[in-house]
Amino acid sequence: MTGSAFPKVSIIVAAYNSQQTIEECLKSILALDYAEGSIEVIVMDGGSKDSTVKIAEKFPVKVLSIRINAPAAYNYAMKITAHEVLGFIDADARVQPQWLKLLVPHLEEHQVAGVSGSIETWNTDNPWAKSIGYEIKNRYRRIGKYTGRIATMNLLLKKAVIAEVGGWDENLPSQYDTDFGVRISAKGYKIAYEPKAVCYHYNRPTLHAYYRQQLQYGKNTLKLYFKHGGLAKGDEITDFGMNIQPVLLLALFGFFLVGFIPLLRPLWYVSGLILLAMLVYFVYCAVKIVIGYKDRAAWRLVVLYFVRSFAWFVGAIATTANYLGDKGRKTLHT
Repeated sequence: MTGSAFPKVSIIVAAYNSQQTIEECLKSILALDYAEGSIEVIVMDGGSKDSTVKIAEKFPVKVLSIRINAPAAYNYAMKITAHEVLGFIDADARVQPQWLKLLVPHLEEHQVAGVSGSIETWNTDNPWAKSIGYEIKNRYRRIGKYTGRIATMNLLLKKAVIAEVGGWDENLPSQYDTDFGVRISAKGYKIAYEPKAVCYHYNRPTLHAYYRQQLQYGKNTLKLYFKHGGLAKGDEITDFGMNIQPVLLLALFGFFLVGFIPLLRPLWYVSGLILLAMLVYFVYCAVKIVIGYKDRAAWRLVVLYFVRSFAWFVGAIATTANYLGDKGRKTLHT
């Protein structure tokens, strides 16, 4: 296939305090094996407080620094992009040279709105990051040739389809890609999956960083499920087993607290059984990955699963409290 057969692409990089990874990210994009002059790169910085912007400005790319979240940045960038195919790459990711060439042919397939590549771990020297990477790869293995939704970490989309469904939901600072997938699926579109097109993601290197990331997911997942209730049953990316865990933690803490009433003290045993059941399930999931990837480092997933479940639980509680608080304030003003 000759260079002229490939469409021109505008690649949007959403960044925020990404000084550790933005340089390698942009180097990988500019090193893509693609027709010269066919790629436009726009860095949408969300108001970084570190050196992200200064580093990005050293490259032949457009850099805009505006204090907005990722979906708002994508909506803004869409208005100034020069091309009809948009690429989305996170600032903490880098792509292989053939990434774009492997993806674009899928855009010619029937009812395909976009296409994504597979995900490998960038910082494999860190055991926590490596374990997170195994879990992500394991979930992506469940994807077939097509999927209804996928992360914007590495993704190509047709600008016309994004416009058709109304752009990105700016009320979802995370999980906006899942929401987008639901909306394009409702219109009969799908996203192709090309595992040979590899993206390397810099996973969270500490438990604290992972907790903070998952806390944001937890806050917005509840909003997402209020908007699209059918997602709670799970899909190939986020299955029912993941979705039920915050509910189990709610029951666990609820029974534990009620158990302080002497008459209901036996409920503490119920809390213990829930905790035991979760531990058994987490060990089972970790064992499959340890065996599948032949790496004992994946045992850390037992801890990571608990951290993620707790973060989603706390995030859901925070979102509920904010909702009730807003509703109460509105009531007082009516």
